[in-house]
Formats: sequence, C-alpha cells, structure tokens
Amino acid sequence: MTDELRRGRASLAFSFLVQGVTFALLVTRIPALQDQYGISDGLLPVFLAAVPILAGVGSVGTEWLVKRVPPSRVLRWVQPVVLLALLGAGAGDALWQVAVALGAFGLSVGALDASMNMLGVSLQRAYGRSIMLGFHAAYSLGGIAGASLAWAGAHWDLSLFVSYLPVVVVLLPAAFVGSRWYVDAGDGAGAGAAGAAGDAGAGKGGPVVFKLLLPLCMVMTFAYIGDSTVSNWSAKYLQDVLGSSEEVSTVPYNVYMVMTLLGRGLGDLGVRRFGAVAVVRVGSVVAALGFAIVAVAPGAWTGILGFTVLGLGLCVIVPQTFAAAGRLFPGASDAAVARLNVFNYVGFLIGSPLVGALGDAWNYRGAMLVPMVLVLVTLLYARSFAPGADRYGDGHERPRTADVGRGSNGL
Repeated sequence: MTDELRRGRASLAFSFLVQGVTFALLVTRIPALQDQYGISDGLLPVFLAAVPILAGVGSVGTEWLVKRVPPSRVLRWVQPVVLLALLGAGAGDALWQVAVALGAFGLSVGALDASMNMLGVSLQRAYGRSIMLGFHAAYSLGGIAGASLAWAGAHWDLSLFVSYLPVVVVLLPAAFVGSRWYVDAGDGAGAGAAGAAGDAGAGKGGPVVFKLLLPLCMVMTFAYIGDSTVSNWSAKYLQDVLGSSEEVSTVPYNVYMVMTLLGRGLGDLGVRRFGAVAVVRVGSVVAALGFAIVAVAPGAWTGILGFTVLGLGLCVIVPQTFAAAGRLFPGASDAAVARLNVFNYVGFLIGSPLVGALGDAWNYRGAMLVPMVLVLVTLLYARSFAPGADRYGDGHERPRTADVGRGSNGL
C-alpha cells in the first residue's frame, strides 16, 4: 500500500466530511430560508423538488465530463462551488437570488456526489478491500457536525449568512488544498486482476448498461426513500402520532445520524469478514425491523428506538450499492456510478411526498410500513452485490478469471 493511496484515501474522506457538513447546514435550516425569502408553503415544495432534479442533471453531466477530465479534477473544482452556493443561499433577500443559489447548489452537488463516489469506487479497487463505507462514515460525521452548527446558529438567532460564512471560510480552502492528493485509479484499473477486462466493454454506454444496472438502481431508490422518510417525517411522526414534545421530536434524526456513523464505521470490517451480500441482507432486515418498531411504537421513546435501529441497518446499503456498481462494470465504473447516483435523487423525490400522501389519506403508522416493505425488497437483489455478479443478463454468475481453477471456495 503506497503513501499516495493513503493520502488519496484521507483527502477523499475529508471531502465526504465537508459535503456532510454542507448538506446538513442547508437541509436543517430550510424553515429559516423560507422565512428569510418569504417563500410560501405552496412554493416551498417546488424549490425542494428542484434541487434533487438539478442534482440528477449534474450527475448525468458528470458522466459525460469525466470522459474528458479525471473525476478528481471535477471534484476539486465543484466542491468550492457547492460551498459558495450554500453561502449564496444565506446571503440574499430576493426570491430570484435563492432560486439561483439553490439551482447552482443542485447542479454542483450532483456532480460532487458522482465524482466523490467515482473516486471512492476506484480507490477501493486499488486497495483490494472494502473501504467505501468509511468514506460514507465521514459524510455521516460531517452531517452530525453540520446539524450541530445549524442548531447553534438557530439557538443564538444568527442570520444564515453569519452562520454559513465561518464554515465556508474554513472548509473551502481546506478542501481545495486537500484535493491535491486525490487519486484517480481510473476505469479499468484492477480490471485485469478481477478477470473482467473482456466483459468491461459490455458495460460501456448503450441501454444495456441501464438494464444490467437496474437492480442496483432499485436498491438505491428504496434506500433513499427510507432515508428521506427519516429526515422529513421523523419529527412530525413523534409529535403528531406519538405525542412527544417539540424538543424530544428533534432526537430521532440525531440518533439516526449517530447510528449511520457507527454502522458505516464498522461496516467495512463486516464486508471484509462476511462479504457484501451478507452485510446488505442483514442491513435490509435490521432497517425493516426499525420501520416496524416505529410503526407499532406505543410512545415516543419506543419510536426513537425504532429510528435508532433503522439507522444502523439502512446506513450500509448505499455505500455498498456504489461499490457493487464499480465491480459490475470494472471497465466503465465512472459511468455506472454517475447513472446510479441519479437514483439517489429519485428516492428523495419519491420518499417524502409518498409518505406524506399516505399519511394524510390513511395514517402515518401505516405509511411507515411502505418504506419497510421497499427495504425488504432489497433482499431480492442481494446477489447483485456479490463479486463477479451477473454481468451477462442470464441470471447466472460467472467466476472471475482470477478464480478459475481455485475450486468452489474461490469466490
């Protein structure tokens, strides 16, 4: 293991952390943004939907862009744009200004998410062992820090600009300097070692990529439907359904984020010991159990327990989905990650309105069962996370070339 790879891993982990801080500072202060710009309740969903839609556009554009420049260069220049867009969102007073800032945030965050995970997938391939969960653990840690900073800003009644400015002043140059150590392992790196160089061409471009990637796209969507349910509805659920105080209603999201940090921090060890398929299966069952506890909880603290269990299970799925896409198309992992990343935003777009509509039309306890069932559906796609999983579209897994002749224990 070279010093270059170690520095690359550390600098990319810091980039994930910075993005966790940035995203948390935005989403936890949405009510303050609404008040600052006088955004009506009817118009707010339009703004909230526009960000993930534009992020999807940014992710698709990144697939085209990395054919010409390496993902490290995209990430190096787009992360400052995300931070400046956050600052811009807190600096204005006219509706058009926040629209421009959030539009820039959406486009750039799509490119950032895609390029970060491209680098993570290629680094994991270079390392030859699971490290992807560690990057997402850094994101969770950043989210906890960002939410804490947002709480402090709200507690001291600071303006959004005053809250955001010191964060941007510190993190922007730090992230930019750290970006000099990013490592591009590149598409096809390690493909020969995986014995899949001959298959890599089947993963490049064309509708066949989406067809083969579809199971992972479904898993990504289901995972983010579950995640958006927690971020958008946990506080309301505790207050309106379980009768908690406003103060207690802030606890579920915090414990959820802490558990995602814990689960991701330990998850790579689980993948190395038991394999990605087992970790994803266990994570899906644990997440479903968490939703079930939430749905039947008699009181607030039982509901908080459910969200705690949910965070521990759900957190392992998304990083492993990106890693599986890289393994599935080792010669076109950047394109696979960019396309898969779009379904991150699809899940966010579907999740919150779906739970809200079901809650209003039926009840919120019943609404919690829908993401529970969707997470369980992940079990049907668990084999897609296996090394050397089906790239042929006929339902049969082929052994990797490196494993030929090693016997039944080769995989």
